[in-house]
Amino acid sequence: MLANFDFDVIRRSLAYLFIDGMTFTLTLTALAATGGLVFGTMIALMRLSGYRVMGWIAGLYVDFMRSLPLVLVIFWFYFLVPYIGQWITGSSRPIKVGAFASSLITFILFEAAYFSEIMRAGIQSISRGQPAAASALGLTYAQTMRYVVLPQAFRNMLPVLLTQTIVLFQDTSLVYVLSIPDFLGAASKVAQRDGRLVEMYLFAALIYFTISCVASYGVRRLQSRIAIIR
Repeated sequence: MLANFDFDVIRRSLAYLFIDGMTFTLTLTALAATGGLVFGTMIALMRLSGYRVMGWIAGLYVDFMRSLPLVLVIFWFYFLVPYIGQWITGSSRPIKVGAFASSLITFILFEAAYFSEIMRAGIQSISRGQPAAASALGLTYAQTMRYVVLPQAFRNMLPVLLTQTIVLFQDTSLVYVLSIPDFLGAASKVAQRDGRLVEMYLFAALIYFTISCVASYGVRRLQSRIAIIR
């Protein structure tokens, strides 16, 4: 059975798969994780601010995003973002955003809902006595969050945040539905061009499996080191 396979197609396509495809995948993962973490922290602070309206808006956003399939959100923003750009700029026509920009916006908004819940749990894990002590020392709410609560919350939630980033790395493969040449999209193009679907999709699965396993092992090592420090 294996004699019918042409694994040399993988060797011939390595440069395209990794220089173009994997570079795009890692870039999208890094940018989406950074944007999602920043936006998710803002949402978490809104939910914990004590202002009922802000908490309600943030909670509604999180529930809304978490109830939708990611691939549907990708399609939705791909067609909606040009019209949002037209509305913001006052242009007479929908502006050209491009598949990368719309997919990046999609992942930031979608992942922010998950990062915000992780951050909210991390903030709530901090003893209430610490904010009270910071307030007694004259720190404002913003200063208390910046210098006392958030640094400890990030440390407590770092393993979970990194695990969610691994999930994000796997989810970025969905952008191939927009014909973006990420790693899976590049492998799919080669597979269809050369008629080697089995070989290319097996190779793509092996690469995703290897990277995710190595990253998960690194997270477990980090988690054990943080636990020892405590």
